[in-house]
Amino acid sequence: MAGSLQGRTAIVTGSGRCIGRGIAVEMAKEGARVVVASRSQDSIDETLREIGNHGGEAIGIVCDVGSHADIRATVATTVETFGGLDILVNNAQGHGTQEQPAATPIFSPLEDFRDGEWDFAIQTGPTATYRFMKAAFPYLRASGRGRIVNFASALGMRGGAGSAAYNAAKEAIRALTRTAASEWGQYGITCNIVSPAIETDSLRAYVDQYPEEAAAAVLGIPMRRWGDARKDSGRVVVFIAGDDASYLTGMTFMVDGGKFMAP
Repeated sequence: MAGSLQGRTAIVTGSGRCIGRGIAVEMAKEGARVVVASRSQDSIDETLREIGNHGGEAIGIVCDVGSHADIRATVATTVETFGGLDILVNNAQGHGTQEQPAATPIFSPLEDFRDGEWDFAIQTGPTATYRFMKAAFPYLRASGRGRIVNFASALGMRGGAGSAAYNAAKEAIRALTRTAASEWGQYGITCNIVSPAIETDSLRAYVDQYPEEAAAAVLGIPMRRWGDARKDSGRVVVFIAGDDASYLTGMTFMVDGGKFMAP
């Protein structure tokens, strides 16, 4: 039986590890041809091996989402290799600064926030998402069933203290996504957001650095656990990218075990 994404081509940024890898693997299992885009060739190779173990089809492209040239090259190589593009997943997000990347947002009062952290968060978050969406648009329109899935965070929605750059970046991505949903729905392109509470390298770094806060955060999740990159966020993105979600656009999907509930 053919998978729900059979014959479609997807780019997944930040798919060398964690949430991105989970999405890439689950999409490949559903028949999608996946472009594994990440900054590290080693992490790309690990994802490609896992996809291969499931009999999936994928290629890897080294891509720094902070580089406009890398973004253009990733889309161009995808189209040259597979003949088109149907799905774009903007998952990558940088932390720290260009010179000193970090595994997780660095918490600091707004008045003391470093400009370099602000610049890097915006460059690798909303600016990268915007550039990838523009580069992909002609091919998503030609597909007739284009799908864009971008990533936000409840931390930005509630204005979490100490993470001004990350909050602003993620809320900018949500606004950008809704704008694209309004403008591009006429072409059959859906644009949606996933806001996850998933166990990742970034989360593990946060747990190590702030163990008491992390323990309290788990107790604030009705399901009493962090989500799984494959079973939870991966499968939700597969659904959003498929035909069953063709009438859903401009939505924010809270893949967080009920942690953030808003009217």
